[in-house]
Amino acid sequence: MPDSARTTTGFDLDAYLDRIGWEGKRLAVDVDTLSGVQLAHVRAVPFENLDALTGTAPSLELADLMAKLVHGRRRGGYCYEHNTLFAAALEALGFRVTRLNARVVVGADRFEDRPRTHMALLVEIPGDPRPYLADVGFGAVGSLLEPVPLTADTEFHDAGRRHRLVHVPHRGPLEMWVLEAYRQASTGGWEAQYAFTVEPFEPSDYEMINWHIATNPRSPFSRRPYVQRLMPDRHVLLDGDRVIETRDDGTVTERKLTDEAEARRVLEADFGIDVPGGLTLLG
Repeated sequence: MPDSARTTTGFDLDAYLDRIGWEGKRLAVDVDTLSGVQLAHVRAVPFENLDALTGTAPSLELADLMAKLVHGRRRGGYCYEHNTLFAAALEALGFRVTRLNARVVVGADRFEDRPRTHMALLVEIPGDPRPYLADVGFGAVGSLLEPVPLTADTEFHDAGRRHRLVHVPHRGPLEMWVLEAYRQASTGGWEAQYAFTVEPFEPSDYEMINWHIATNPRSPFSRRPYVQRLMPDRHVLLDGDRVIETRDDGTVTERKLTDEAEARRVLEADFGIDVPGGLTLLG
């Protein structure tokens, strides 16, 4: 791969690949590389909203994302950070990427009641007529672990999880797609995760949404810690003062943290995150 293809402004592909543990593996503009890089990313870099707890919107500049999520090693980020970084990596590898914006609809009675606050990606692969939905930044146990083709009513198995895409009616001119996850433990069936159309969104759009999610006092991300990490055999979530562990067999356990010191120990030991100085986790 020529050096010119391995970097973009503020982005270092080699450092990114090292961060996700990709050293020495084959790279090509194909579905195997796309799937492998996505899975490696979600296993290596945790989801977290600690910057928003300080009332600060995290920077989406690539140089800042490299410093925090790649070179920092002991931090993560939320969807705009993860998928902005992931999109830069894919483009450096030679993929064509469209940035999307989705409505998170887990538990929603009406999809239209949820604003578009989630960044996802649509990725094109040369020679494949189907684009792929790719996403490393959905902070939920129903998140994609590998990309899935943009094909309706077909079940996909991604690294042990089950997903499908369906169409739902809406008033706009473009088809509305919904990503569903099979959630035996919670719903006993298919559970809608997020809804989207395929028009592209620009960095300026995410700057505005990022600021709103991080600083709006009504945003859940500005009010309590929300951190997740994918382990080889389980998904671990810190939601406020609760640690929820979901194993691959569907077993769910939950415990409540007792104090601030325990919360910091859990983040550092179990999630691999260094908590910024002066931040109070449990208000």
